[in-house]
Amino acid sequence: MRCRSWCATQVVVCLLASSVAGAQTFQVLEATIDDVHAALASGQITCRALVQQYLDRIDAYDKAGPSLNAIQHINTGALEAAEALDEVFSASGLVGPLHCVPVLLKDQVETRDMPTTYGSALFEGFVSGRDATIVTRLQDAGALILAKTNMGEFANGYVGSAFGAIRNAYDPTRNPSGSSGGTAAGVAGNFGLVGIGEDTGGSIRGPAAVHSLVGLRPTVPLVSRHGMLPGKPSTDTLGPITRTVTDAARLLDVLAGYDPNDPITAYAIGRVPDSYVDGLDAESLQGARIGVIREPMHSQSDPDSDDYKQVRAVIDRAIADLRARGAVVVDPVVLPDLDAVERAYVENNFETEQAVNAYLAQHDSAPVKTLRDILVSGVVMPWRASGLIDVVGLTTSDHEYLPILEASERIRRNVLTVMAEHELDALVYATFDHQTTTIASDALTNPDTEDGYGLGNNRRLSPVTGFPALTVPAGFTADGLPVGLEFLGRPFTETTLLQLGYGYEQGTKRREPPATTPALP
Repeated sequence: MRCRSWCATQVVVCLLASSVAGAQTFQVLEATIDDVHAALASGQITCRALVQQYLDRIDAYDKAGPSLNAIQHINTGALEAAEALDEVFSASGLVGPLHCVPVLLKDQVETRDMPTTYGSALFEGFVSGRDATIVTRLQDAGALILAKTNMGEFANGYVGSAFGAIRNAYDPTRNPSGSSGGTAAGVAGNFGLVGIGEDTGGSIRGPAAVHSLVGLRPTVPLVSRHGMLPGKPSTDTLGPITRTVTDAARLLDVLAGYDPNDPITAYAIGRVPDSYVDGLDAESLQGARIGVIREPMHSQSDPDSDDYKQVRAVIDRAIADLRARGAVVVDPVVLPDLDAVERAYVENNFETEQAVNAYLAQHDSAPVKTLRDILVSGVVMPWRASGLIDVVGLTTSDHEYLPILEASERIRRNVLTVMAEHELDALVYATFDHQTTTIASDALTNPDTEDGYGLGNNRRLSPVTGFPALTVPAGFTADGLPVGLEFLGRPFTETTLLQLGYGYEQGTKRREPPATTPALP
């Protein structure tokens, strides 16, 4: 077990205990893992009381108040699990590095004693009877699954037949990005301490960016996908959505590593450090070489629009902040064939049906057995069904799949070449070139809604290459909407990305909680 940072935390907790004793009752708003462990050590709070505070916030703000609609299932055993953790803590201290960390888990990931719906009413009440590998690892480290979060139906968008539409915590009239929108809205609104999302084409980083959060898409082989509904296996991955870079690193310490149930993780052997937390340094931008991609990667981006200019102003300030913190900024860098990135992702419809059918075959109790069954059920939201139709009948044996693989390899080589020529540690760009858009009135009923969802999307470079990417809060537009700054690195350079993100975070402190979910009385 990689415990170096956990052991260090134990020492820090003990040192902090005397200084915080007698302080006012612990408040969960914007709390971090270290904050919670210090509060537990000082007797300021119990795990049960912590969990209850999060449950109270969900009750106040998820279906009431701003009605974010982020939560699908609350773990009915959460308080009991918290009490068990309190008993262990009283007897012997922290169970592990994530002791009493209430996790918001995307409902794409299996839990043996809670329903897993994939955002669809078709799977209402479906319990797989097994835990995904990451769930086992989280629980072994002392975390508890507080709730399963709403997700775009079958991992796309932000609407689903199981729940309707998730809403953005900063402006509930706008979309939360997807498909991990429920996790991001919940973490932004402080419904849980940390969250887990899934990213096939941007579903961790998009929701994180529009919620002033940290979102890490790991190198594809780094984190096991066992127990997760697949989308495109060549680009699927799981990762943290948190309010701070440190908490993202703490989660990755637990999640990363080989799992025989997902053989692709064998590529990670020898590439996982003892701790992703240990290397975090507020001065890590000093001397770092960072290249700026300014060219839009989304064919529908409009550089002349007002909201594009608002986002650009925030990103320009972020780039200036990188320089001010000591980074050597190469601005701009030109990536050959950048317009091919979106096409290489969107045209890859060849992996999904095979992967979904193989996954469903693992579950005798599943209500359907194939992707075609899902579509003919008539349950899936029209918007999502129209996208799923495009993947039916296609396989990785089709000759049209080869140009997709060739394009991905060409883009991968282009990125590495540009980084080598400029001696870069990372590339940076806006996660989105536009603000998140207003939810269309017909988003739940129209298969071809004029929603504007995903406008200005720059998230595809990471999945097409398989390289890791980290989005961090860059600030807010004049309209008060969050903007994400995304760092992309070479394979298995999560340590570097987290260091750079931490240096930027500590030097700017751009994260602000949404006004829609204030502290409870």
